[in-house]
Amino acid sequence: MTQMFDEAGNVVPVTLVHAEKNIVTQVRTVEKDGYSAVQIGHSTKRVLRKPQAGHVKELPNVRNLKEFRVSATDKNRGDALDVTQFNVGDLVKVSGVSKGKGFQGVVKRHGFHGAPASHGTKHALRSPGSIGATWPQRVIKGMRMAGRMGGVQVSVRNIRVVAVDGDKEILALAGALPGKPGTVLSILGK
Repeated sequence: MTQMFDEAGNVVPVTLVHAEKNIVTQVRTVEKDGYSAVQIGHSTKRVLRKPQAGHVKELPNVRNLKEFRVSATDKNRGDALDVTQFNVGDLVKVSGVSKGKGFQGVVKRHGFHGAPASHGTKHALRSPGSIGATWPQRVIKGMRMAGRMGGVQVSVRNIRVVAVDGDKEILALAGALPGKPGTVLSILGK
């Protein structure tokens, strides 16, 4: 993350995203496939399985395939999508896998307040407290308890595009985005 100044002179916190060119690998139609979608991919070091490698063998070094439902498209197989399709001020939806935080307690994972630090509390400041009554003699499903936190698919909506650099393939998006540096993100325009 970094910061930029807008036209009014206000500081805007931004996340710089290196948005490589994506290649359209397949166009699905209602007549042939029963639904309308576009499958795209971009190049990374990830090794493809043999069926996927055969699917994209005539396309230049394409990996990380992902399909997006669309109502209609004018794109064809092999067309490139780059950052120049976004304009400054556009609102986008960004999806990615959040940072994994490991096994966490209820205070960090669910925002519990914990026990008071005085009046007889000993070694139980961040404990969950009671987890239920005696009946039905089991832990109710969905009970908020300690466990693994993060590492899940997260979507953030209404992220504003602050700057677009087509030569360096950099997109500046206002605010924080899910994941750590190097996370593959999907950026969808409205």
